[in-house]
Amino acid sequence: MSASWLLAALYLTYVVAAAAGFIGRAIGASAQVFVEAVHLIAVTLGLALALAIGGHVLVDGNIFLNGGWFMADPLGCVFAGLVALVGFLAGLYSIGYVRHDVASGRVSRARVGTYYGFYHLFLLTMTLAATSNNIILMWVSIEGTTLSSAFLVGFYQDRPALEAAWKYVIICTVGVGFGLYGTVLVFSNATAAFADPASAILWTEIVKHAAQLDKSLVPIAFAFVLVGFGTKGGLFPMHVWLPDAHSQAPSPASALLSGALTADALLIVIRYIVIANGSIGPAIPQTLLTIFGILSIGVAAPVIFVERDIKRLLAYCTVENMGIIALALGLGGPLGITAALLHALNHGLAKTLMFCGAGNILIKYGTRDLDKVKGLMRLAPASGAVLIAGSLALGGAPPFACFVSEFTTVVAGVEAGYWWLMAIAVLLLAVVLSGFGRMIGGSLLGAAPAGMKSGDLGPLILVPLGLTLALVLLMGVYVPKPVRQVVAQATESVLHLPQAASDAGPGTRSALLWPDVLFPHPRAGRAASAPDGDKTAPRSGG
Repeated sequence: MSASWLLAALYLTYVVAAAAGFIGRAIGASAQVFVEAVHLIAVTLGLALALAIGGHVLVDGNIFLNGGWFMADPLGCVFAGLVALVGFLAGLYSIGYVRHDVASGRVSRARVGTYYGFYHLFLLTMTLAATSNNIILMWVSIEGTTLSSAFLVGFYQDRPALEAAWKYVIICTVGVGFGLYGTVLVFSNATAAFADPASAILWTEIVKHAAQLDKSLVPIAFAFVLVGFGTKGGLFPMHVWLPDAHSQAPSPASALLSGALTADALLIVIRYIVIANGSIGPAIPQTLLTIFGILSIGVAAPVIFVERDIKRLLAYCTVENMGIIALALGLGGPLGITAALLHALNHGLAKTLMFCGAGNILIKYGTRDLDKVKGLMRLAPASGAVLIAGSLALGGAPPFACFVSEFTTVVAGVEAGYWWLMAIAVLLLAVVLSGFGRMIGGSLLGAAPAGMKSGDLGPLILVPLGLTLALVLLMGVYVPKPVRQVVAQATESVLHLPQAASDAGPGTRSALLWPDVLFPHPRAGRAASAPDGDKTAPRSGG
């Protein structure tokens, strides 16, 4: 049986769960347990299917569905897996968090289904974006993420939440409109240039024939794509929706927006990097990405140091981390691409930990203002320990995951000869770490406010945080072999490395994908697979 059924089952899982949520909303308050059960099954099954798809792609090659319109390749698997993993972790946390909102009277029991319905619709649109081979469908999926997540941003239906939702919709719709223009430029150019115009809509076909594209149009198209999808990715100066949207959404939804959506949008940029590299070479894409990357880090770092609203602080941290990913992509080469993909995974995990941890602060103190949050370690030691660990992780301190990918980015820059740029980046990252150190010292440690009741939150809240923290530590100490393999294959697909070189052992140029100073080479001993042409050709089935 063709493995395309795995991809179809992943889509169907989120469709059914979203429908169950909206049906539960129609039934009313009595459906809460049913909706929660379907939600839990769906996020667990979604993660299992995403892992199964990744395993199949590693062993047997790409999966194609519906005549090649949908595709699971190593690059897409990195981000589809991230969406499923963040969806699972934030989904577990959602159960306890939403129950607290219901118990406190902030949300009616009848609206629980609305939350879970849009939660799974959001997962569906992000998964479609990660697994689309049709460039028009890529844009439609990213636009779909705006429509599905806007209802999560405005979920509480008070004035700040509704203002944030409208701001999010307007800015992202206008921004992604630029992405549509870049997409149409590539599509129309490919239609005119290719012998078979019907293939011009498929990314795999455009990549194979990228040299035939008009070299005067490709830089313009890439600039529009970078601005358009960079708006959803949170790059400066298109980032202005993030602080309001992240601060007003429920904390698990903020984790999805920051940990999964922004990286998912940058995946589309990476898809177009591959096209541009095949047409005009890497100089223009790398220059633009380096500029947007270092500016994003530079704008966000000082704000992180002074911001006192914890969720807005974390939103600016998203801008900073998307800047790191863009900078790594701009540096290019095997090490830069590997660093970018790793950082997307590591940031997604660390930001899920911190936004859910910020939810614990909201539950305990009823405020996001760090000036009013004191002595969390004394009042709720488990929550305090998680937030301290998450703060150090996002600050790039070892032994947490973000340190590995940030260090790899710096090494890639030094190897490329950008000493001065890396010196600036390291200085800005030190400011970010100082900002998180200030938060730890000022809010998490010290004496607790008088009269506040001590005691940590229940297992429904703490277990998902503990699991997320374990993954953040694991990715900082030892990157699991399947993750190394899929990131290495994704890097090869971005750079179009010859398969023979990528299968070579340590000591060759391709060993830069996984430098021995960080972790062992994942490709040693792996049997040579099919040629690159066989990897990108759509297969029948589905």
